[in-house]
Amino acid sequence: MNAPIAYPHETAPAPGVAVPVAPGIEWLCMPLPFALNHINLWLLADSEGYAAVDTGFALDPVKQAWQSALTGRRLTRCIVTHCHPDHLGLAAWLEQQTGAGLWIAQGEYLAAHMMVEQIAGYRISVMVDFFRQHGLDEARIDALVARGNGYKRGVPAIPATYRRLFDQQVLQIGAHEWRTIVGHGHAPEHMSLYCAELGVLISGDMLLPRISTNISVMASTPYADPLGLFLDSIDGFRALPEDTLVLPSHGRPFRGLHARVDQLHAHHAERCEVLIAACRGTPKNAAELIAVLFNREIPDPHQTMFAMGEAIAHLNYLEHSGKLKRIEENGLTRFTS
Repeated sequence: MNAPIAYPHETAPAPGVAVPVAPGIEWLCMPLPFALNHINLWLLADSEGYAAVDTGFALDPVKQAWQSALTGRRLTRCIVTHCHPDHLGLAAWLEQQTGAGLWIAQGEYLAAHMMVEQIAGYRISVMVDFFRQHGLDEARIDALVARGNGYKRGVPAIPATYRRLFDQQVLQIGAHEWRTIVGHGHAPEHMSLYCAELGVLISGDMLLPRISTNISVMASTPYADPLGLFLDSIDGFRALPEDTLVLPSHGRPFRGLHARVDQLHAHHAERCEVLIAACRGTPKNAAELIAVLFNREIPDPHQTMFAMGEAIAHLNYLEHSGKLKRIEENGLTRFTS
């Protein structure tokens, strides 16, 4: 029986206030303009200051919080787990303000440029065509088009140069060695960091304590199986000690890594069974299955984008595993069990 999930901290710190969580590691909590209203960033004691893990969304309140947090501190580098705006958004600004360069996987750096510049399959027009093929109605399509390039609002600039990170690379950060662990499914080359000496995993978005990581199919890879990749990736965390302190990007630090991996497997298995039942008899498209998968209203275009991507991810996973059959006809994709 795996140890239950436990939280060493009762509350999150206020924006701009750094709270110690382990020797040489401090926790920053920054605001987000979404239903998911915060992101955790981490400061790691480095040789001549602190290395930041992730940077926050490009908002003035986040910049102000950074300025407060950096009073009396020198930033040596920005290690970014992946390309999503809440993680990469202020890397260029921090580099300009402090000289701290960007460290990131190549797949994440290139994907960021593709989304900012709207290149090839990363254009909004391609995304909405993809969602239309999966049954999304024109009213919600129009709302997504009107929203525009939300990614660029969160990442207005990207550093011109970077240090490339590789899987299983060992980084010397201050007195400790940190090993990189690449995970797939949420982002192209999501980089978690593990320090065996401290017993700490900075999990990014790959392992969250209370919510499930968004797993979406991108329009550029319409037949991909990101959910399968994600589940395989989190299984890799089982090799770490059960009492590892996990520092996630959202929610509070926790212990109980193995139990959380089990919970996430059970959650996605249960959601897949619901989808299989819904597709029995009459073929369904992803848009019809959003309500089945989430069992709640999806209030805005931002969440519609994630909901459609995640619904398609579950359907593709079930097709890859032979539990659903894909039907493509008359410009519409549906699935049947």
